Amino acid sequence: MLAVAILAGVVIGLSLGALGGGGSILTVPVLVYALGQRPQEATTASLIIVGITAITAAVGHARAGRVQWRAAGIFGVLGVAASVGGSAVNRLVDPQVLLLAFAALMLVAALAMFARTRSDASDAPGEDEDGGRPRGLRAASRVVVTALVVGFLTGFLGVGGGFLVVPALVLAMGDAMPVAVGTSLVVISITSLGAFIERLGSGSVPWAVVVPFTLAAIAGSLAGKRVADRISGTSLTRAFAALLVAVAGYVAVRAGLGVWGPAGEGLPAR
Repeated sequence: MLAVAILAGVVIGLSLGALGGGGSILTVPVLVYALGQRPQEATTASLIIVGITAITAAVGHARAGRVQWRAAGIFGVLGVAASVGGSAVNRLVDPQVLLLAFAALMLVAALAMFARTRSDASDAPGEDEDGGRPRGLRAASRVVVTALVVGFLTGFLGVGGGFLVVPALVLAMGDAMPVAVGTSLVVISITSLGAFIERLGSGSVPWAVVVPFTLAAIAGSLAGKRVADRISGTSLTRAFAALLVAVAGYVAVRAGLGVWGPAGEGLPAR
């Protein structure tokens, strides 16, 4: 079990460090199916793992000047507010339905990541039809809507939401990819902390799993930039998107058995 936690932590940390998101969406399935945690416990543990890892990875990006603090603040404030509602809904939803929602979210994330890699590399990120940055009300509305969605998902499913934040910063704010990655990590840190605070006292935290998982994820995040420097961003993104599709299929089947099969069949063994 410890080996699984360490391996998963490294993979998730690598994705966060290199892509500014994506890896956190695998944390809950690993905690549930590989490490035997209940879905609600897993989403709380995920907030700790993802939040601490994102903070660690964000430090290096901030030192390199790759964080847009104003955008991070807007996303963070709106995201924390929405995460409170997401956490409240989490406690009302059947565990297997929660996992089915997670599987659907992973498929959406995979499609979004595939779509991002299809963009022509010669096109300047964030350019509008007139060749300039999107601006004004349309850009502001994109940021607000994305921040609220990310915050709700952070509270509801225990994900960082970086796979939504990064494209929003590139398309709506016109940020370069390295800046979007660094800013996304700050946003993930803020929203994860807000959602975790809302859950304090509402359930137990499996610290024996969380600690080694988090330490491995931190190590992975520190190596993420080096991996990104050696492997093209397109190849890395597509490979991770394919992994998301595979994991989503597995989660959907297991959770489906829990919803429509014999009572308790889809729950992980304790």
